[in-house]
Amino acid sequence: MKFNGFVNVLCCKLVLIIYLADGKQMHEKDKHEPYNVDGVEGRSIELQCPITVPLYEVSMVLWFKDNAGIPLYSVDVRDRIGRQPAHWSAPEVFGSRAKFNIDKSPASLLIKNLKRHDQGIYRCRIDFRTIQTQTYRYNLSVIVLPEQPVVLDRWGRLMNGTKLGPKEEGDDVVITCRVSGGRPQPEVRWLINGVIVDDQYEQNSGDIIENRLLWPTIQRSDLNSIFTCQTMNTKLVEAKETSYVLDLHLKPLSVKIIDPPQALVAENRYEVSCRSWGSRPHAIITWYKGRREMTHTKDDTQNHNNTVSTLVFSPKIDDDGKNMTCRAENPAVKGWFLQTTWKMNVVYAPLVSIQLGSTLVADDIKEGDDVYFECHVKSNPSWKKLLWFHDDTLLLHNASARVIQTNQSLVLQKVVKQSAGYYACSAINGEGETVSNQQFLRVKHAPVCGHERVVLIGASKNENMEILCEIYADPPARSFHWRFNNSAEILDVDSHRYSNHGNFSVLQYIPVSEQDYGTLSCWASNEIGVQSEPCLFQIILADLPSPVTNCTLYNRTQQFAEIQCAPGYDGGLPQMFMLELVSKRTGTRRFNFSNKHEPYFMLDHLEKLTALMAAENNSLSCIVFAINQKGASRGVIIPNFEIGHVHPFQSASKHSTEWFPIALGALLTVIILALSISTKAYFGQCWLSCRPRSQADQQRNDVKITQQTKNIVISNDFECGTNCLKRKSTQTHNHQHQQQQQQHRSSLRKKNTSKDANEDEPDPDVIPAQFNMISSSPMISTPMLGSREKNDSYAFVNYSASSYYPNPIDLSNLSAGLGLDCPTASFVVGGHPVAMALESSGGSSGGGHHSGLALNGPIQQHPSATASSISSATAATGGSDLDINVIKDRLMTTRVPESCV
Repeated sequence: MKFNGFVNVLCCKLVLIIYLADGKQMHEKDKHEPYNVDGVEGRSIELQCPITVPLYEVSMVLWFKDNAGIPLYSVDVRDRIGRQPAHWSAPEVFGSRAKFNIDKSPASLLIKNLKRHDQGIYRCRIDFRTIQTQTYRYNLSVIVLPEQPVVLDRWGRLMNGTKLGPKEEGDDVVITCRVSGGRPQPEVRWLINGVIVDDQYEQNSGDIIENRLLWPTIQRSDLNSIFTCQTMNTKLVEAKETSYVLDLHLKPLSVKIIDPPQALVAENRYEVSCRSWGSRPHAIITWYKGRREMTHTKDDTQNHNNTVSTLVFSPKIDDDGKNMTCRAENPAVKGWFLQTTWKMNVVYAPLVSIQLGSTLVADDIKEGDDVYFECHVKSNPSWKKLLWFHDDTLLLHNASARVIQTNQSLVLQKVVKQSAGYYACSAINGEGETVSNQQFLRVKHAPVCGHERVVLIGASKNENMEILCEIYADPPARSFHWRFNNSAEILDVDSHRYSNHGNFSVLQYIPVSEQDYGTLSCWASNEIGVQSEPCLFQIILADLPSPVTNCTLYNRTQQFAEIQCAPGYDGGLPQMFMLELVSKRTGTRRFNFSNKHEPYFMLDHLEKLTALMAAENNSLSCIVFAINQKGASRGVIIPNFEIGHVHPFQSASKHSTEWFPIALGALLTVIILALSISTKAYFGQCWLSCRPRSQADQQRNDVKITQQTKNIVISNDFECGTNCLKRKSTQTHNHQHQQQQQQHRSSLRKKNTSKDANEDEPDPDVIPAQFNMISSSPMISTPMLGSREKNDSYAFVNYSASSYYPNPIDLSNLSAGLGLDCPTASFVVGGHPVAMALESSGGSSGGGHHSGLALNGPIQQHPSATASSISSATAATGGSDLDINVIKDRLMTTRVPESCV
């Protein structure tokens, strides 16, 4: 056994020696150049060893490295028929990393995970059974890849991420690509958008290679460009790359205001848009009006570099001509912006102001001076028309009247006192009309009468009068002078008999005899001069008017009625006529009407008044009388005229039908009693009115009338025109006015020294007639009536003791008493009540006439009292109670100037 083992070993050694010898021989024989093969570290490679004969012809396959005689890998095919060949790999070389695939065509050795030390020359020897051995040689080069390249900025700092920048237009890009390791030495190059732009690299130190890129003056077009650092030392694998995307901050390319309106109306609301394009990131849009930043905006970014901003604003008048600026700027681009400007055209109504001429002194203008005004206008569009006003009256160009309009100036030549007042101008353009402020023009002038130059005053003997002489003067009057003139003499009035109060003077005057009736003259003076024409007051003897006569009722229907009377003697003064509707049940005056010219009255809407009276279980009678400033005449009842019906009161009950006969009988009884009582009262009143009465009777009737006026029902649903019933609105106003009169009643005092009068409280429920008499009378007395006709040379005014006021006199509450012979009246003078009682002086059987008027009221001084002219009165010739001869005798005995007669 030991011998057999020895033999086997010996055989093996012999075989090995033979193979070694043959291998050395073959090595020396096959010295051709090996095939160059490259492998990449860490990857796999195949070294081919083709077997061109059937496998059973192969004995062994051996792999050697360099000149080593010991194989590092072997495949034994001997005695392996029908079995897999035996593979062996030297553990210290490849181990499990290598495997020979003998079944592959061509057969090859697969080496996995190449190592750097795997590099070398490899030989593959194939031993055959019968043919000569074949050998293949390979020069294996193991390539070591470089590390991933890194990029440094210009300051050598490592760049992170994938963004290069952000940069601005015009900046330079300076970056360095650094690569470490690699065998063979790698290439390092820069690519922009895949195009090689720099392949000049240099070895820095050791195995570090760098490539520094300088890319100057980047443009908007370089945005999002890809800068790639690439390194490679073999084509077997892809190059290693590090890429960065260029980020840029871009300024706006354009800014534009989108369709701005051609014209803006002041104070209207508008929205204007501005678009900016080309900015990255999106632009910030700012609006400016002049230098003021506008804040009411709405921004809308449509995309990354397109921005729209909308401004909401209301233009003012002062914005006309100003620039509206839209500014777009990229906040990342410092100190740069793009803007566009739009000049606003704001249209508006004119702005107008008026000024007195700059060369004039406002307080030093007097009659005869030339004055001019300047109208300053600011408008868009320009004004088309300019108007001038004096106290709200339109002034027209009139050279003959010395009113001249030139462009924007108004010239008044030789101004007079009437030129004083407030002046204004107005301008008109397409947007409207504007009136300027008012400029007051003061014109100094000498005094002139503040009323009609000749004023007629009616007075009784021994009547205490306060005659008011009012003048207009600027500056105010310094002094007044009075003078009396009759047919016999001319006398200056002592200064202690009159008092001066600025622009008016009050004279205390009592006519005692016929010689005291004549003409009083009054004139004043101020720093400008003396009054050129004095104010004249014609004092005449006056009396109460006579009653109306021949009253006729015609055209009487349910809706309206007409009443016509004949006027009586007017007492020497202008007279007016009153109609009153008096309650038959209570005796109170309910409604009244007035007519300044004639005793004619038309009553309409009577159906409403009838329904009202029926609802009140009442009826009205109608009384007509005449009034002048001395008082009222006796009232005349219109016969056969009644408004409303008396209805007995009936209580409704559940069993009213059962009591109907009883109620009917009671109603008839009441009607009979009422008729008998009213008939008796009527005849009694007629009897009283037709007989002379004592003053005691007069006073008793006045007391009765005063008591009757305290219980009055006010209607609330009637409305009238000039000669018809009024609604409650008018009643309420007059009722409040009457209450004010009652509050002042206790302070009223009687001024008449010759006659007594009973105080008559005004009826607060009497609806006043629409007759207003203007009292600007110079006498502090009973207010005047009427106005002077244009063709008359005198104005006749009757006065009695009261007080003077410039305001209109309210005679709406003048009425006759129910006694018809003692009429009472109440005046409202300048807002103060004045009570009057008319006294009868007796008379013939036809009825007495009234000869006196006494007023109870405060005598107050009013600085603005004025005199109004009234129409000349003509005495009526008709009437049974009038004796023309007596009137003529009385006029002649008083020695009134013939012109006044």
